[in-house]
Amino acid sequence: MNRTFAQQKRKVDWLGLLIKGTILLLLLLAWAWGYLALLFSGPGPDWLKLVSACLFGALLPGIFLLSRSFMRGLFLCLFVFALLLAWWQTLQPSNDKDWATEVARISHGEIQGNRLIMHNVRSFHYTADKISPEQWKTKEFWETREYDLDKIQGLDLFLSYWGSEHIAHTIMSWDFGNQHLAISIETRKDKKQEYSAIKGFFKQFELSYVAADETDLIRLRTNFRKERVYAYRLHVSKDLARALLQSYVTEMNRLVNEPEFYNALTRNCTTTIHLHNKAIVPDDLPPMDWRIIASGHVDELLYEEGVLVQELPFVELRRKSRIDQRMQLYGENHFSRILRYDLPRP
Repeated sequence: MNRTFAQQKRKVDWLGLLIKGTILLLLLLAWAWGYLALLFSGPGPDWLKLVSACLFGALLPGIFLLSRSFMRGLFLCLFVFALLLAWWQTLQPSNDKDWATEVARISHGEIQGNRLIMHNVRSFHYTADKISPEQWKTKEFWETREYDLDKIQGLDLFLSYWGSEHIAHTIMSWDFGNQHLAISIETRKDKKQEYSAIKGFFKQFELSYVAADETDLIRLRTNFRKERVYAYRLHVSKDLARALLQSYVTEMNRLVNEPEFYNALTRNCTTTIHLHNKAIVPDDLPPMDWRIIASGHVDELLYEEGVLVQELPFVELRRKSRIDQRMQLYGENHFSRILRYDLPRP
C-alpha cells in the first residue's frame, strides 16, 4: 500500500516538474521576443531602448526569485507581458517618413474597363548598385504608365538569391507583349535604415509594393548586385494572371491611405503572394506549405503543383532558368526580350 502511494507521488512530482518546465520554456521564449521588441522598437534613442530591454529581461528571474510561489510568479510575469503586448499594439505604421529614394513613392493604379493606369512606376538606372547621377539630376525616377489588360500574355516569376539557399526574394512580372510590369513586395525603409531579417519581425519597416521596369528591379539584381536569379514562365491562364494583377492593384491602393507593417514571416515577398492567390482561388489553392516560408524552395513547390514547365526534370528546368550570368553580358536595350530568350515555356 505504501509502495503504491509512493509510486503515485513520484509520478505526480514528475508531471508537475514537466508542466512547470514547459511553462518556463514558453515564458523564456516570450521574454526573448519582448526583449528584442523593446531593443528594436522601444521608445526613445538607442541607449534608452537598450536600457528598457535589459530591465525587461531582468524582470523574469527577479519575479520568480522574489515570489513565494510558482503560481504567483507566473501570474506576475503574465501581467507584465500583457502590459508589453498592450504597448506593442500602440505601434502604428506610417506613410509620413523621410523615405529611402528607392521607396520614396507608393505605386498604385486605376482600372478603367480594360485599361490599367499605374502611377509611380519606378524606372531607375544604376551604376555600381547606386542610382546614376544623371538620373538623380533629372529626377525621372517615377512615371505614370498605361497597360491594356486584354493584352496580358503571361505571368513570370523571378527568384533572386543573395545569401542562404533557403531564402529568395520573389518578384512577379506581367507580360503585355511589348511591355512588362514587374512588382516587388518588399520593405519600405527610411533613409537611416538598413534591411535586417531579424528587425523584419519587429515593426521596423512598412510594407511596400514597388511597380517598376524589369531593367530596374531585375537588372539591379543580375548585373549590379550579382545575385543568383532564376526566371520562370508560369503555366497560368490569362484570366488568372489578370485577376492576380487586379488583386495587387487593390492592395497597393489600400496602402496609400492605410499603411501596414512588413513582417518577415507573415507579410513578406512570398507569403503575401500566397495571400493574393488564396483570395483569388480559395478553393483550388493547396494548403500552406513550408516552402512558402522557405522561399528559396518555392520553385520546387510550383513545379510539383504543375505551375512550371513539366516537360523537363526539375533540376534541368532550374538550370535552364538561371539568367544572371548571361544577363551580365548585356546592357539595358531589349533586356526583357533577351532574358526570356530560350527560357522553357509552358
